[in-house]
Amino acid sequence: MKVDQKSRWKIFLVAVATMALLAGLASTVPSAFASGTIKIDDDKWISLGMGTRLSFNAVEDGSASGGQYSNTFGVNNARIYINGKIHKYVGFEFNTECFNCTVNAGNGNGSSGNGFGSNSNIGMLDAIGKFELNEQVNVWFGRMLVPTERGELNGPFYMATFDGFRTPFNQADFSGNFGAGGAGLYGRDNGVTFFGKVHPGGTHLQYVGGIFTGLQSGGGACNFPGLTAGGVGSNVTVASNYGGPCGPNQRNNLKYAGRLTWNLLNEEKNPGYYTSGTYYGTAGDILAIAVGGEYQNSGAGTAINQSFFGNLTTDLLFEKVLPDKGVVTFNAEFKRYWAQSLAAFTDASANLGGCFCMFGGTAWQTSVLYLFPQEFGIGRFQPYGRYVGQNGEFSGARQEFELGLNYVIAGFNARISTYWRTGNIGGTGTYNGQSLNYAPGSTGQHTDYFAVALQLQY
Repeated sequence: MKVDQKSRWKIFLVAVATMALLAGLASTVPSAFASGTIKIDDDKWISLGMGTRLSFNAVEDGSASGGQYSNTFGVNNARIYINGKIHKYVGFEFNTECFNCTVNAGNGNGSSGNGFGSNSNIGMLDAIGKFELNEQVNVWFGRMLVPTERGELNGPFYMATFDGFRTPFNQADFSGNFGAGGAGLYGRDNGVTFFGKVHPGGTHLQYVGGIFTGLQSGGGACNFPGLTAGGVGSNVTVASNYGGPCGPNQRNNLKYAGRLTWNLLNEEKNPGYYTSGTYYGTAGDILAIAVGGEYQNSGAGTAINQSFFGNLTTDLLFEKVLPDKGVVTFNAEFKRYWAQSLAAFTDASANLGGCFCMFGGTAWQTSVLYLFPQEFGIGRFQPYGRYVGQNGEFSGARQEFELGLNYVIAGFNARISTYWRTGNIGGTGTYNGQSLNYAPGSTGQHTDYFAVALQLQY
C-alpha cells in the first residue's frame, strides 16, 4: 500500500492533541483518595483494587477494506484485585480479567483477541494461596505468573511502555486456555512457586523457581493411517487443532521455570516475585541483571513430531536519578527459544493432529526513557524510544521501531501514553495453506501503528 503521508500526520497530531487536552483537564481535577483495605489486625486484612487500560488505535491497512487505517477504541484490560492475609504467614491473592476485551483494542498483530466468547467475559486470572515465612523462604500455590523474564513479571500494568509485549510469546501467553490443548493464559499457569532473597556483600539476590502444568494433551485415539503416535488405537484419522487430544505431551510431562535477579545497587521492593519496568526514580539508582527460563519435555510440535520447548532469557534494568531529579531508564532483553522442528509445520499443514507450533529462534528488545523533573499540570512527561528484533529459525528476521511519550500522573496508577511504531513484527505467514505465525518463509507484514492510551489503577 502506498503510505498516505497526510493521514499519518493527521493521526499523529490528533494523538498529541488528545494527550495535551487530557493533561490540561487532569490539572483541574481535585484529588480524592479512599481506603481499599479492611484491616482486622496486622495479620488479618483484605484489600480490594481495580485496574483498567484503554486505548485508541490506528493500524495501517487495518480497515475492513484492507487499504486504509483502522480507527478503533478498545478496552485492553479491566481487572479486579483482591488480596489479603488470614494468618501471620498465610495469605491469598485473587484477580480477575476481562477476557476478550482486546477484540477492538488493536494490537497490530492481526489478532482479534482471546476467543472467550463473542464479546467480553470476566474470568479468573490469578488464584494464589501464599505461605510467606520469611525473606528467604516463600511458597505460592495455584494459578500464577510463570517466573521467567522481567516483561512477564511486570505484567501489562507495570511495563515502562504501554504495549510492552512485542517479542514472541512463551507457552502460557501463546496458548488460549488451560487443560488439554492449552498451556496457560495471560502468562499464567497452574503450579507451585518458591522464591526468596539474600544479600551477599551488600547486594540483593532473588531466586524464583516453579513447577507448572504446562502444555497438556488429552487421551484417546492418536494414530493415523500408516502412522503410529503414542501407541494408542490403530489406523484412526483424528484431526484436532492446537495440541488437542492428539497433541505432543500425552505423558503429562511437567514444566519447570526459574529466574535469578541480582540487584547491584539499590534493592527492588515488589510484592512476591513480581517486577517493574521502571520505578520513576522512587527506588533510587537501580542496576538489575537477571537470567531466567523454562523447559518442558514434549512441550511443542505434534503427536508425530514432538519436541521439547525451552527458552532462556537474560534481561537488564538500569535506572539513574540525575542531580536535577530527572530519571533515565534503560531496559534490555535477549531471549532464545527452542521449539518444534520443521516437520511439525508439515504435520500442521496436513492437519495431522494439529500443532502447538511456537516461535523458535532469538529475539531482543531495548528501550530508553527519560522522565523530566519538571511537572506540567499534575504530571511529568517521559519521552522514549524502543527497538525490537527477532530472527526465527524458519521465518527469518523482523524488526520494529517505536517512539512514544508518557504523561506520568501517579506512577503506574495514572498514566497517559501516545506512541507510533513501524516495522514487520506483526502479520502472519502460511505454510502449505496453513495460517501460522512464524511459519517457514514468513517475513511479516510491514505496518505503521498509532495509539493513544490511558492506564488507571487503584
